[in-house]
Amino acid sequence: MTEEPSASAPGAPSSQGPAPHGDRAPSRAVDLTRFAWLSVAAAIATIALKTGAWAMTGSVGLLSDAAESTVNLVAAVVALIALKVAAQPATERFLYGRAKAEYFSAAVEGAMIFVAAAVILVTAVERFVNPQPLENVGWGLVISVVASLINGAVAFVLIRAGRRYRSITLRADGHHLLTDVWTSVGVIVGVGLVGLTGWERLDAVVAFAVGVNIIITGVSLVSESVSGLLDKSLSEEDHEVIRAILQRRTDGSVTFHGLQTREAGQQKFMNVHVLVPDEWTVKHGHDYIEALERELTAALPELSVLTHLEPISDPASYEDIPEAHVRIHDDDHDPTRPPQA
Repeated sequence: MTEEPSASAPGAPSSQGPAPHGDRAPSRAVDLTRFAWLSVAAAIATIALKTGAWAMTGSVGLLSDAAESTVNLVAAVVALIALKVAAQPATERFLYGRAKAEYFSAAVEGAMIFVAAAVILVTAVERFVNPQPLENVGWGLVISVVASLINGAVAFVLIRAGRRYRSITLRADGHHLLTDVWTSVGVIVGVGLVGLTGWERLDAVVAFAVGVNIIITGVSLVSESVSGLLDKSLSEEDHEVIRAILQRRTDGSVTFHGLQTREAGQQKFMNVHVLVPDEWTVKHGHDYIEALERELTAALPELSVLTHLEPISDPASYEDIPEAHVRIHDDDHDPTRPPQA
């Protein structure tokens, strides 16, 4: 049994010449660096604004907010590098492209969040022990509100683009900025209450809460990036689309098993065994899986499909089913033997 040559990996060199159906070329990663540049610009602007607010008020809460924006800048630069790498086409050395570079960006951003959180927590504890009065609270809060509006607008753009282009880097950066917005809201409320009540230690309490919230965000980002690096399977929604197509094509002469899926950045991958009648010619089998792959990629445009063609009545065709796979058929269908017509 051999792999069907028409379903070669995206970007892999082929000696067979171009496929007869040119509309099924592997999709290339979209260049998303313009969104990273937007994130960099927003980080620089908010750092300047929040640092100014801290300098005017002396609030450790506003200082913690500025520290998180510094992390945003570092993360945005890392994201920019990762997106440039991920957008590069496949080469002889990287036959599947470099889409997983995005997961490294999310991991670095998560690590940077932990560093910022540690600094904020230490500073908050020190200020709680040694409280200091705040100054120019009104203007400091106005400046923080402006910075939060900038972050909120950019976060909306990044999250929407991340979902559209299936980019974990943009989603991570956008959610980080959105967390920063809610952090800023908490800081603004806390500093405002300090100004109204005169309880100076409340500023440190708010800063400490900000640090804890940042740690939670960091854990989420690192967890998602690790899942991606470990070849997490596609979502259940994508599995339902794939299963529906394979079930519709299953009859007494053709069936499928051994479905496996994974994702890497913007790209989706699947491989499946296609069991066809023994008497089919290579040409017949080739034409069948070409039509199958076109149907799958029409339903999921980012999907790269690898098929394995096998004779349906050969017992050996049922001995190589992967131990871990996505169930295709209903419970009454036994994938270890041919279906009944």
